[in-house]
Amino acid sequence: MERLNRWLREVYLTLRSLLLWTISIIHFFTVCTFLVLLGMIIDPRKNDRPQRWFFRNILRLAGVKFEVHYAPGFDRERTSIFVCNHVNIFDAFVIYSAIPQFVRGLELESHFKIPAYGWMMKRFGNVPVPRDNSPSGFKRMMRRAKEALDSGVSLIVFAEGSRTRTGRVGPFKNGAFIIAQRYGYPIVPMSIVGSYEFHRVGDWRLYPGKITVYIHDTIETQGLRKDDIEALRERVHRIVSEPVERARRDKWR
Repeated sequence: MERLNRWLREVYLTLRSLLLWTISIIHFFTVCTFLVLLGMIIDPRKNDRPQRWFFRNILRLAGVKFEVHYAPGFDRERTSIFVCNHVNIFDAFVIYSAIPQFVRGLELESHFKIPAYGWMMKRFGNVPVPRDNSPSGFKRMMRRAKEALDSGVSLIVFAEGSRTRTGRVGPFKNGAFIIAQRYGYPIVPMSIVGSYEFHRVGDWRLYPGKITVYIHDTIETQGLRKDDIEALRERVHRIVSEPVERARRDKWR
């Protein structure tokens, strides 16, 4: 009987996922086409509301519940660098649905060479990041990040550099913290919880569940020295990891 119940659940999850993916893909390409056409004639910063509606709808149609918790010390008005854990391909939609200000992401420079998609990313204001670790590539990335921040665009950074394979938050790279220390922009740690249980790398199915986003207190970086970068990175990692680890512990109790 137990085996039959497991088999029935597998069939249910598979059929459910097929239906949700079909609906989501149709919705994505239909509305995305409209937004791209709109972006060709109107500055994307002036039509942020339909973009937010679109991203939030993607989560609804994927069958996942969604909520956001804002810490009392989170400054909604300041241009900031949001540092977040990286879970799956829905992260961009989760982030855009949660952050209450204009925000853009860092994206590999090679993506900007993809026909149509590259144009769209440039038009919508994402910041190209060179794949190589050369000094010239790093300088280019720093200059572009500063230009975006100075123009009032907050940035989102997946400091792990890749999606999690375990559900836990991996070690952070230094890039976001060097930008924050050098240019004095604050950092806002951000935790995505429940997304790994909803959809994960290596499994195409979409599981029922709820994604909870925690946007933590804003952290000042003005006056920090280069020697403080490592401590800042570890502090932010602890803050981002805490709700993720707490949810993992609660799951197994």
